[in-house]
Amino acid sequence: MTARPCIPWPDPRLRRAAAPVEAVTDEIRAIWADMVDTMEAMPGYGLAAPQIGVMLRLAVVDCSTARGQAVLMANPEILHASGQLREHEEVSPNLPGVSAVIRRPRAVTVRFLNAGGAVEERDFVHLWATSVQHQIDHLAGRMYFDRLGKVKRDMLLRRARKTAG
Repeated sequence: MTARPCIPWPDPRLRRAAAPVEAVTDEIRAIWADMVDTMEAMPGYGLAAPQIGVMLRLAVVDCSTARGQAVLMANPEILHASGQLREHEEVSPNLPGVSAVIRRPRAVTVRFLNAGGAVEERDFVHLWATSVQHQIDHLAGRMYFDRLGKVKRDMLLRRARKTAG
């Protein structure tokens, strides 16, 4: 397959909710393959389809040290999130050159359609949980910096504009 370019912030597609996937087809599997290639080329821990301009509720996550363990998800939804939070410095290929420390639940239970088209529920912890939540935000039209207060968010976006310019 192929690594695809990530669309740059502030492309309006990054602010729109993605459409649900009706069924896992060969076309969906081909998009997932491109997404994994794109994630590996960055390199990154996850990717949501809207980041490459595909407005479907598709995400891939691979936080394994060996790599090659990507979890392919269609229509992921968080069923349960732990009360314990974890901080992690998050970035996005759609807004290169900046990052921010974001606090998210340390563990989540997620329901999604897997590559076989079956409904799966899986628990994710630590970096896996952070990445899954980050991708689900993208599917809802949210960026990681939306979780910052206004002052920090505005500073980050100003810094991003300077980096890009």
